[in-house]
Amino acid sequence: MEAAGTDSDGREFKSPDEMWLEHTGDNNKKTQWYRDGVAYWEGVEASVNGVLGGYGHVNDADVKGSEGFLQTLLAELFVDGGIDRHLVALDCGSGIGRITKNLLIRYFNEVDLLEPATNFYCVPLQEFTPDVGRYDVIWVQWCIGHLTDDDFVSFFNRAKIGLKPGGFFVLKENLARSGFVLDKEDRSITRSDSYFKGLFSRCGLHLYNSREQKGLPKELFAVKMYALTTDIPKKVTKARSKVKANRPGIIK
Repeated sequence: MEAAGTDSDGREFKSPDEMWLEHTGDNNKKTQWYRDGVAYWEGVEASVNGVLGGYGHVNDADVKGSEGFLQTLLAELFVDGGIDRHLVALDCGSGIGRITKNLLIRYFNEVDLLEPATNFYCVPLQEFTPDVGRYDVIWVQWCIGHLTDDDFVSFFNRAKIGLKPGGFFVLKENLARSGFVLDKEDRSITRSDSYFKGLFSRCGLHLYNSREQKGLPKELFAVKMYALTTDIPKKVTKARSKVKANRPGIIK
């Protein structure tokens, strides 16, 4: 795992452990860490531009990149491409439902939304345990940075039971070039690729596929999508036709 990192003030840390000890080293600090994170998002305008930090114009590129990745995964991991299944997804850290509205509801028959600052499953990630075997896909985008390393591992270990046989996680997140970057304002950490892979190993998850998001402004962090399975994946080489949406629809 990466050794060094910085915070948004430019302070350097020798290791993630040093940073986590300072910010979440006891129960009071950890509770405050999560309270501050929720408070930050409760103060953000409930709009696409608000949840994307003033970069609402990247929504189309984000959704397009996610859709291409999802189509590939559904075609490769489900024998029928998911077309003949009753597909259920979980949108973690769903916010205003941007990803569900623009992507997931077009490919899944049901979508559950998990969000600590709204009224869907109004529970934070670190406290959520899904129903056993409910989900084909658990989608986690731009929210896992709020979890400490231990809660990251705990979340995925609990969430595993929510996957149907053959189901998978999609994690889409910002990437630090190396180590980590702590944002003191919203209480989140941006991890590097190798940092993530170290955590995936701790979770007992296997990396099936990954893809970099294209078309985002250069001044932003790089963004990467990871498909994770609970079993050692078997790559599918057989060509398949483009996956069709399971149930077209839109939230109005």
